[in-house]
Amino acid sequence: MSILESILLGIVQGVTEFLPVSSSGHLAILQNIFHVETNGSMLFDIMLHLGTLAAVFIVYHKDIWNMIKEFFLMVGDMFSNLYTLILNKIHKTSLKYKKIIANSYRKFVVLILVSTVPTGVIGVLGKDVVEGASNTLLIPGICLLITGVLLLMAELKKEGNKTPKTVSYRDGLVIGTAQGLATLPGLSRSGTTIAACLFCGLDRKFAVKYSFILSIPAILGAAVLEVKDVIAEPIETAQIGVYAVGMVFAGVVGYICIKTMLVIVRRKKFKYFAYYCFIVGIVAIVGHFLI
Repeated sequence: MSILESILLGIVQGVTEFLPVSSSGHLAILQNIFHVETNGSMLFDIMLHLGTLAAVFIVYHKDIWNMIKEFFLMVGDMFSNLYTLILNKIHKTSLKYKKIIANSYRKFVVLILVSTVPTGVIGVLGKDVVEGASNTLLIPGICLLITGVLLLMAELKKEGNKTPKTVSYRDGLVIGTAQGLATLPGLSRSGTTIAACLFCGLDRKFAVKYSFILSIPAILGAAVLEVKDVIAEPIETAQIGVYAVGMVFAGVVGYICIKTMLVIVRRKKFKYFAYYCFIVGIVAIVGHFLI
């Protein structure tokens, strides 16, 4: 892989990871049409995703820090309640227990954990299906058409007002399932999860935040699961530097696109991306039968 190819794929990853047009679908289409050889593609894919993950941490660093802090405080409170339970049993007392989900950040943490469960299950069970689907233009093309339909439906959805306090755990399961299904190339992760958030009645700004922060455990989990496969792959040392260039471009472009996505959702401009997905999806399907 050349540096120019790495930059191109990095830009594509940064743009399509956060804009609702499917990063995996575009990468699959580019690699199938132009036959780009990544010579260790799994490592490169992981590095691109880590680049975009860095963008999420930068944009939402305050929220993420508060969530990490509240997570450990929750764990501490659970152990404290366990100790209180033991004392109450032994001494027949009625000491009060600490409230575990005591604020919005704690509720948000639990919601992310709930959403991550179906994502992880679908991701593990469907791993082989996703890999097979990436080797053809047909599946990404069909999934891009589905993404377009979801975006148009989200455009028509009336304004929701749910925040962490009012989002149910059932909503969390629905959103997590949507993210799990979006591992299929062409089915936009951001588009699918934001649409699911809006269908569940979430506030538009919170829907974007939920979608992007939910990507963190999904990306990290996928990277951990693929480490053993990366180690087994023959990778040229010189290529690592080339991959790093793509990762940096993915991160910088991803940061810009997160900021752009906040404006898009607020102003209800999904339809333009839906039309784009329809065009690219049709081109991919036609290309499947012609190439």
